[in-house]
Formats: sequence, C-alpha cells, structure tokens
Amino acid sequence: MTFPADRPATWFVTGTSRGLGLELVRQLLDRGDTVAATTRSTERLLTALGTGTDRLLPLEVDLRDETAVAEAVRQATERFGGLDVVVNNAGYGFLAAVEETSAAAVRDMMDVQVAGVWNVLRATLPVLRRQGRGHVLNVSSVLGLTSVPGWGLYCAGKFALEGLSEALAGEVAEFGVRVTIVEPGYFRTGFLTTDSLALPENTTEAYPAIREMVRDHLALQGHQLGDPVRGARLMIERVVAGEGPLRLVLGSDAHAYATAKVQALQANLDAAAPTAAASDFPA
Repeated sequence: MTFPADRPATWFVTGTSRGLGLELVRQLLDRGDTVAATTRSTERLLTALGTGTDRLLPLEVDLRDETAVAEAVRQATERFGGLDVVVNNAGYGFLAAVEETSAAAVRDMMDVQVAGVWNVLRATLPVLRRQGRGHVLNVSSVLGLTSVPGWGLYCAGKFALEGLSEALAGEVAEFGVRVTIVEPGYFRTGFLTTDSLALPENTTEAYPAIREMVRDHLALQGHQLGDPVRGARLMIERVVAGEGPLRLVLGSDAHAYATAKVQALQANLDAAAPTAAASDFPA
C-alpha cells in the first residue's frame, strides 16, 4: 500500500520544470495530491504551471548538493506530514562520440544522473522505511537497456541508474517500499531541443555519421511518438495500482529497441554456451 489513508499522497519529484516531470506535477495536482517539486528554476516551473497552490512546494535545488537535497526533503515532510512517492526524473541528453566527450562533461552527467539520484535516495529512504511503505520511480530510458553510437555518455548514466535501481528494489522490498524503473522512448517534450540537449565543445571530422545523427535528432523535435500526457498518466497508474513488474516501458519505439536488445543478448548467450564453462576449475 503506497498511499496513506488519512491524507493526500505526497510526491517528491525532481526535474519538474519541463517535459515528463512538468506533466507529472500537473496531473498530480489535478488529482488532489501534494507535490514537492525540485527544479533548477522555480520561476520557470511556476510560469509553466500558470498557477500556484498550497499543495505544491516548489524547491530550487542543486541535486549534486547532498545537504541541499536533505534540506528539501526535510521541508517536504515537515510541510506535508509525510512522504509517499519519490520520482527521480532530473536529467538531460548529451550527443557526441565517446572520443569527443570531455572529462567535465562526464563528471556533469554522472553528477546529475547518478550522484544526484543517490543524494535523493539517501535522504528519502529513511522516511519510507520508517513508515513501512512507499514507492520509488527512477526515470531511466530505453537507452538504459541498449546503447547506440553518439549516446555513449547518456547511456553510461542510465545504465548506472538501472543497476542502482535493480539493487535498490531487492534491498527495500522487505520494508514495503516498491521500486519502478521507467524506460521511455522518444517523447514529444523539449528533450531534443538545444535548450535541453548538451553537445560537445569540440568535435572531430572522424565521425560524420554522428554529426548526421545529431542533425536528425534535432529535426525529430515535434515528431516524437511519445505523448507526455499519456506517459505521466501511466506512471501515476503504476504507483496507484502498487503492482507490476520492475520495469515500465513507455512507447512502442522503446519496446522495439528493448526487444531487439533482448534478442541480441540471447543470441550472444546461446553462442557462448558451449565455451562458457571452459574458464571454470575442473570438477
């Protein structure tokens, strides 16, 4: 049971000023739930929502700052009397060849996609454990299951999030806390705009296919298959139902990518089966 019986559910959501995070906040407020919404710009969040409400606690938080995250969680629990659902949604895309990816870009991505999530989990899990219920949604990507050229850094962060989430699910199940990994495909948000995507400071002429891929992705903006309204609704439904498998795949494109990865992995395992035991000690 995720939701309390004596008050509206309280959600702690990161990355809320645009995209799926913003749509999620809209729908949660429409449901009558309470939301602590972290963002890099509360002004942008409130402008996007177009209205304020006492059921919304906008919080300008740098998720890389462990102390700031802990303070945001304290404010949320003090304001709303508890905490029921944690949604780690903050993130951004990065398109470049591995060779073109600077050390600073790697640190920035991992700080947000991995260390930031860890900060939120360290601050929120004690609350969920003590009350004996709760739900964590970690928003990954289908590119947390499979990787394609030019997305190496983004995939590295999402692959790490997937591993973290799988381990977490096993650790907290005994406390009545559920974990869901959300794996969207391409959604019609601002994710593929230059406002959201990060690009390398320097490129080489060695990767023309990646330059073409970047141009194609920028041109895809506004034509993605995924509907953020439907995506956010499915995320809420998963939490309300309190059931379902570990992964929530969103989008027919995501399902196709994931299926192809599973098939390729199975073929690889089948091919390796005759020689896999060759490295074992003799019986």
